[in-house]
Amino acid sequence: MALEEEQKPKGGVARSRLIVRLGAFLVSHNVFVSVVCCIAGIIALLLLPVLAKNTYISENALMPGSANPAFSAQDVMEANRFVKDLIDRRTIEGTGIEIPRLIGQHMAGVGAEVYYHKFWPHKNQFHPLHFFSCAPNTVTMQSNSSCASVGVNSIGIIRAPRGDGKEAIVLVTPYNPWKIELSEALSLGLAFSIFSLLGQVSWLAKDIVWLAADSQFGEYTSVSAWLKDYHSPVFFSESGKMNVDMCYEYNSHQDWDRITVNWANANAFKRAGTMAAALVLKVLEKKERQERDSLTIYAEASNGQMPNLDLINIVHYLAVHRQGLRVKIATIGSLLNSVWLRSIGEIVQRLCRFAKSLDPRWKYDITSADYVEGSATLASSMYYQAIGVPTGSHGAFRDYQVDAVTLELSPWFSLKNENSQSAFLLRGGRLIEGVIRSVNNLLEKFHQSFFLYFLTAPNKFVSVGVYMIAFALLIAPLPIVAVAPFSGKNKIRLSTDKGNQRPGNTCTDEIEITIGSWKWLHAAKVVFMIHLWAVIVLLLPYFISQIPYISPTTSMLVWVAVAISALLIVYLILGSPYSSDCEWALLKSIMIAAAFIGLGLMSIINFSTAQIGALIVVPMCLMVRPLKRHKEVALCTRVMLMACNLVLAVMGSPPAALLILKGLSEGFGRVGIGDFWVWAEFLWIWNSATYLYLFLVHLPCWALYVHILLHP
Repeated sequence: MALEEEQKPKGGVARSRLIVRLGAFLVSHNVFVSVVCCIAGIIALLLLPVLAKNTYISENALMPGSANPAFSAQDVMEANRFVKDLIDRRTIEGTGIEIPRLIGQHMAGVGAEVYYHKFWPHKNQFHPLHFFSCAPNTVTMQSNSSCASVGVNSIGIIRAPRGDGKEAIVLVTPYNPWKIELSEALSLGLAFSIFSLLGQVSWLAKDIVWLAADSQFGEYTSVSAWLKDYHSPVFFSESGKMNVDMCYEYNSHQDWDRITVNWANANAFKRAGTMAAALVLKVLEKKERQERDSLTIYAEASNGQMPNLDLINIVHYLAVHRQGLRVKIATIGSLLNSVWLRSIGEIVQRLCRFAKSLDPRWKYDITSADYVEGSATLASSMYYQAIGVPTGSHGAFRDYQVDAVTLELSPWFSLKNENSQSAFLLRGGRLIEGVIRSVNNLLEKFHQSFFLYFLTAPNKFVSVGVYMIAFALLIAPLPIVAVAPFSGKNKIRLSTDKGNQRPGNTCTDEIEITIGSWKWLHAAKVVFMIHLWAVIVLLLPYFISQIPYISPTTSMLVWVAVAISALLIVYLILGSPYSSDCEWALLKSIMIAAAFIGLGLMSIINFSTAQIGALIVVPMCLMVRPLKRHKEVALCTRVMLMACNLVLAVMGSPPAALLILKGLSEGFGRVGIGDFWVWAEFLWIWNSATYLYLFLVHLPCWALYVHILLHP
């Protein structure tokens, strides 16, 4: 025991020495480590389609396809009759009131509890305190509102015969009552036939809520307003209520008395239980020719939120293996025809074949075409998550932690072909019935499968444990390079003092550190000054948007002018960043530390934004140095560094990068200065965290990058 106690200090000293030496090695070889990590991070990002795994259903209780579908030809006939009623009513003047009444009548006819939900359009105005709240916010009710400015949702609830009213499944069908299309009528007819069927079954254990959402102000608006009132009810005074009967004035020639629905229930908000899942059902006619009926799944919600992967898995399984539908998810079409991506795919295909020849147990086998398609799908998934804006009204449910997806059914034939409609409605009805039946089997919320993932195909995904590797490799050099300027000034000495040994210790580890000057405080003041300026730039649109009748171009010019003026004022108050006390190496070090912290925090909020931002921010942090220092290197290296710095200075600026990318994709003739204002307004209306990242992390990093380039 005494011998073991004597050996413990030796082991601790050895470990501390090893850590110190490893840190010293990494800092002294920071350039080599940075190059290796960045190349490895980009390669890992390109290999994500290869590392994607097949999807599988984690929750055994779902049991998709375990029961025979009850949706039959009789239900299809019922759907067709409902569609015919909708099409006949759309020719009537004032159809915006007539259609919700008709839907409510049919809901009540199958024994459902019916009520109507009134809502007003969203107020598209930036407010800095609305970030990370349910986006966007609704306008306060006004007493002088008219029928043209109010939307009416029709909601029906079927109480489960085997349930206790504590859980519910929501079915959403968006439509525009003032101009209903044939595709919207088909989606309403399909939803009604499913709703009617579920009112007759005996196996139902969760309440069914059918929300016929009035989408005249947007599909998201109606669903978001209903969910807001569902989870946080608002009580209106009598003066705040709007009399829906005033809408009778829209058509005095019609006999409104024949409508039997009681509009007094318009404010009687009824609820079911906690929402277990939600399905947004849409029928859409595709312009491109298809060989069979298809199903497109939209899953991205706000700020990178995704539904539980099991919900997508059961939809895919039932659509492919039970109904024979072709399942698709969004892809970036321009990448499918990309020459450089196809070349990378061929290289990856050869490497996979070589790896498989070494060990047949390695299953990394992918063709060039599959790699290109997987990369295009992965890029689309990352893009929509990074933008932070939901791809459909299902995103409103994720704001309340409800798993939801949008299912867009597309027939291979024209929607006007009535002969093929029945088979299409039969497949769609059985699919929705099967999904609802699987969710009905759940005894608890979705929790078994993944919530953080990227899709590379409808049946392939990349989990968080895999795609985090690429991001970790990209940002790994940042703390190492940030410490490098201090390594020359700090003195670290390991010594073994044998003369002053204590009993029980064979040696001691003495670390002497000399801090040196406090000039880093001046660099920290400059970084703080730039971030303070970035906060001002972040809040400026709130005040600019208050100016009436101002165009996006004028708004953008005012934004830039005020931002530059604010920067000069900050310089006058806090001092110039080019003072003699501020060394560029220390400024670079603190800039890198701030960028590292910002990227790390953003990866928690929205990983896709952090991943795409790291591809630009990390090269800026690693390569920046004053332009005057380039005279010390060879001519060839100097030209290369100047070119890289120029590209990073231009592409690192958010407005310039957006305008250049838009010009390359759509043509520079269509690019205007106000496009960045429109895009930024789009982000802040939806409370996207990407807007915060651009102005609290990316913009300060770019500004400091330019400061260091021009440092004397």
